[in-house]
Amino acid sequence: MSNPLLQPTELPAFSTIRPEAIEPAIDELLARNRERIEALCRAPGTPDWASLVAPLEQLNDELSNAWSPVSHLNSVVNEDKLREAYNACLPKLSQYWTELGQNQHLFEAFGKLGRHEEGLDDSQRKVVENTLRDFRLSGIALDTAGQQRYAELQQRLSKLTTQFSENVLDATNAWSLLITDEARLSGLPPMARAAAKQAAEARGQDGWLVTLDFPSYFAVITHADDRELRQQVYRAYMTRASELGADPKWDNSAIIDEILTLRHELAHLLGFANYAEYSLATKMAESPQQVVDFLEDLAEKSRPEAQREFGELCEYARREHGMHELQAWDVAYFSEKLKQARYEVSQEELRPYFPLPKVLDGLFQVAGRLFDVEIAEVESFDSWHRDARLFEVSRGGTPLARFYLDPFARERKRGGAWMDTCRIRRRLPDGALQLPVAYLVCNFTPAVGDDPALLTHNEVTTLFHEFGHGLHHMLTQIDYADVSGINGVAWDAVELPSQFLENWCWEPEALALISGHYQTGAVLPEALLEKMLAAKNFQSGMFMVRQLEFALFDFVLHRDYVPGETRVQSVLDRVREQVSVVPVPAFNRFQHGFSHIFAGGYAAGYYSYKWAEVLSADAFSRFEEEGIFNPQTGADFRRCILEAGGSREPMELFVAFRGREPSVDALLRHSGIA
Repeated sequence: MSNPLLQPTELPAFSTIRPEAIEPAIDELLARNRERIEALCRAPGTPDWASLVAPLEQLNDELSNAWSPVSHLNSVVNEDKLREAYNACLPKLSQYWTELGQNQHLFEAFGKLGRHEEGLDDSQRKVVENTLRDFRLSGIALDTAGQQRYAELQQRLSKLTTQFSENVLDATNAWSLLITDEARLSGLPPMARAAAKQAAEARGQDGWLVTLDFPSYFAVITHADDRELRQQVYRAYMTRASELGADPKWDNSAIIDEILTLRHELAHLLGFANYAEYSLATKMAESPQQVVDFLEDLAEKSRPEAQREFGELCEYARREHGMHELQAWDVAYFSEKLKQARYEVSQEELRPYFPLPKVLDGLFQVAGRLFDVEIAEVESFDSWHRDARLFEVSRGGTPLARFYLDPFARERKRGGAWMDTCRIRRRLPDGALQLPVAYLVCNFTPAVGDDPALLTHNEVTTLFHEFGHGLHHMLTQIDYADVSGINGVAWDAVELPSQFLENWCWEPEALALISGHYQTGAVLPEALLEKMLAAKNFQSGMFMVRQLEFALFDFVLHRDYVPGETRVQSVLDRVREQVSVVPVPAFNRFQHGFSHIFAGGYAAGYYSYKWAEVLSADAFSRFEEEGIFNPQTGADFRRCILEAGGSREPMELFVAFRGREPSVDALLRHSGIA
């Protein structure tokens, strides 16, 4: 009988995936892979690419292709039986990858290949170099007891990080507030009210339903005139999955401490002083001190501006609204009031000019003009939800890649926005190309009634950001899975293409392509455009130090953590004293929902956003000099950055594009801080 997770199709068959069939299918694949890897290890002769790396890549890519749709479904339609099957497979997959990383025969074979690399091209040499590094990071040099402990740590961490994510999702889904007095919604934009009404109707309730899905939370915290309502929603959001939350069964406190304790032990086991040092083994940054110096330098340059902005906000709230002491749930509300008073523009006023169909069409035109691609929708495909769509990327009629888009927030869908890999570009054993396929997932406010979904400009920027990641994955020209697309790219460089593409959301020439009133089709009026551009760097200092707060907290926590002694809240409080300007209430438990570092790939790596933003701002400055749609500049970025994937060191690729190493000046200038 065929394996339901391993069908010979270009795209996953989501409708054939049954929760009860997932674990047996993964068991079958793991057993097959182990058997074939054992045969590879017994093979006589000197290992070369064709006899060692290519067959191993084939096995692992088939496993990844089988697991990818399961993992994706667990994020976007998280239901109980699927979650149970997903969690049952995690320790088995963790054990498999640990075994692979500690396989002495494979390590020695790759070592021989690395010492006799004359027949390898540059990309193949990078694969071998990365693989040998990853063997060392998997404990290949440990004794038997050490390797066993490494495996136990990885399995437990896999389980804990998944539990963290599930607790955040469940706590988010569990809380809601039904409002029956419409007066309490004073200040909320019509679209937010309509969405709340629609949410209540979906549950068979009369009134307006406020939830902790981000569009609902953000609308209340930014626009609700009812201060008590803002405080109530803020408290619920900022205590999710904590000891102060709605239900202790979702409290992430003990999980956070255990994750940090096990990461600390893992780093020590592998010979690193701390987890931050271990994390940097696969990144551009060379030492923990370099990262901290980088972040503190940015904070030193940004904090005076942030303090000035917050003082200005407090004075405005006092003078114009009689508010003498701003609380955390007041900041977004009065910031929006001040922004409108100063620039006469708001996100809600811009929303009618950014209907999703127009934004997508404009985004595809921007990508086409920059990187010489065409993007067309695929109407018929096997989907997981009616919101999902599929698109094909091509050049000159030749398909290059495909991507799924799942744009809207809903229950049982993980919050946030992300790009993930569905298929990786690689050369197959028969010489054919496996084309890359990406998942692009957002949590925008869905359409209300018969109107199209209308995006805020912030949401437009989010879409461009994730599509930048997608282009990095889809436009690669590398044929080897381990360095194709975003694979093998240093984590602190992986945000370069995503943050880079955001710049076009602010360029008048690009805005003419992505904006058009949903009723009249009129482009964004000149007066409104000028106001929007003038407001671009409104409170950019406050935004900068908030991101630096997250980054320093993450990095210092992982650098200095001592099991049984370090108090996570105390670390966060100290970082806030150092860089923050906005007062935070004692009940705030931000860390309990910080999935980037406790359930994602950003542990001791959240600084990557700022690190890569320096790269992206400086890369964009070349377009500012040569023209934002200069075809040669776009072709150079495509060739040097997007097509090269992880085949070369990121600094080498950046210098190839920019002609020099990056400077922080462009970032400060773009942020209005310099």
